[in-house]
Amino acid sequence: MPGDRSCRRYQEDQLALATALPETAIRRARRPRTPSGVVGSRSFPYLLVLPMLLLEGALILYPIVRGALYSLETPDGLGLDNYAQMLVDPDFWRMIGRTLVFTISVDVIILSVGLSLALLMNWSFRGRGLFRSLLTIPWAIPEVPVAITFVLMLDPSFGVINAFVRFFSGADESPQWLLDPTLAMGIIIVVTVWKGFPFYSLVLLSALQAVPDELYEAARIDGAGRIAQFRYITVPGISSSLALLAVLGFIYSTQQFTLIWLITGGGPVDATTTLAPAIYMQAFRFYNFNYAGVIAVIGFLISAVSTVAFVAVQRRHQVPE
Repeated sequence: MPGDRSCRRYQEDQLALATALPETAIRRARRPRTPSGVVGSRSFPYLLVLPMLLLEGALILYPIVRGALYSLETPDGLGLDNYAQMLVDPDFWRMIGRTLVFTISVDVIILSVGLSLALLMNWSFRGRGLFRSLLTIPWAIPEVPVAITFVLMLDPSFGVINAFVRFFSGADESPQWLLDPTLAMGIIIVVTVWKGFPFYSLVLLSALQAVPDELYEAARIDGAGRIAQFRYITVPGISSSLALLAVLGFIYSTQQFTLIWLITGGGPVDATTTLAPAIYMQAFRFYNFNYAGVIAVIGFLISAVSTVAFVAVQRRHQVPE
């Protein structure tokens, strides 16, 4: 009958509609929502990093540019007269020589100490966790307390180091650690190494733990000794970390100011005046901001060249995938 047929059709339509609604809801739920407004714009990621870019520009980029402009300023305008003065200044070249001696010494010693302690911490022994924790203490202490502590320890009247020297050597007079040019530079090197070696040890330790143990097992099976394993497995496995730390150590030593200035003030007789103290002295003691800008530009170029050299070496030795 027409009434039954229309009723049946109505029920089928309702059933089809009830079946289609969940599928439509699921399809809409799976469809990704496109953010609207500022969050959905293409410029939103740049807005997120904008505060950091402004901060970096104000604290890093602007001082670099301003220092470079200072180095070019002359009484007659902009020029290279300050750089010409630098080339014929014997004090500048002596300062560069002291900087190289200090930087190379710190870099070699800090890498050697860091690698030795990393190899020690890579072994399994009781108390290794406590040893690793204690190792980070010098790195965690700020440079100002470190400098003050060493100055007090080296004091010729009541310093604990001089007390040990007099006790073991039997000498009546204490060494003038910070008044002798050679001893003063050695003290600065030792303090700088002591302050920074924990960082190098931890980085090299992580690199050592990334070397597969299977390589050492295969080497032991083949009869390789510890020296051969270190030469042919350990060193190649951590070579990239060593190169990176060498560059970081070079830059860290070149820019070292706080320890040198607080312990010796660049003395005695400029014996410990390296690049960073020289910039400070020219700018804020002699008020020669133009010449200070020249030295700062040279320091920036030295750091930039070392960084570019490291990147070039890394790309040359990078294993293609």
